[in-house]
Amino acid sequence: MDIVDKDLERYAFEHTQAEPELLRKLSDETYARMQMPQMLTGRLEGRTLKLLAQISGARRVLEIGTFTGYSALSMAEGLPEDGQVVTCEIDKVHAAMAQRYFDQSPHGKKISIRTGPALETLAGLPGPFDLAFIDADKENYPAYYERAVELVRPGGLILVDNTLWSGLVLKPHDRESIAIDAVNRRIVSDTRVENVLLTVRDGLQLVRKKG
Repeated sequence: MDIVDKDLERYAFEHTQAEPELLRKLSDETYARMQMPQMLTGRLEGRTLKLLAQISGARRVLEIGTFTGYSALSMAEGLPEDGQVVTCEIDKVHAAMAQRYFDQSPHGKKISIRTGPALETLAGLPGPFDLAFIDADKENYPAYYERAVELVRPGGLILVDNTLWSGLVLKPHDRESIAIDAVNRRIVSDTRVENVLLTVRDGLQLVRKKG
């Protein structure tokens, strides 16, 4: 199901500031070459990520799930020159394409890719981070969230993507929708944080760790 009316979605897209040309090129190549191009963050959410990184004053960002690099570049754009994005990606083809675009961007020097299973990377990753963005395999969302809470500083942000999962969270029945529903329930009852579940694209949890 569509979360937002398609005409309203198009209107919002048209009235959101355009992303840099390199990101448009990355989007075009992702849709031309990748099997599941809908995983791309895109303009609406990408500009949201950039603004949240900028508004929050983030300097160190953790991303779980790189895909082809659109979201990492969007967040890096909102960081100061000495900012850092650490992004985790298990697929080497995705990581290679992302790195190619990072190398073309003035913000690419802020980004480092860690390849391999994200939970293994996260286990050995030192904090604190100012912001974490979770957009990887859905079955591990509960575990990713718990580790993100540990790694993000008090007052920092955690963003969790696809938290409406095309409406399937209303009646979760498969492993992905059950895991997403579980993390949504965990977040809203977690006394360590405050949150709002936004109807941006496929659902975006905006979570602030209390400090």
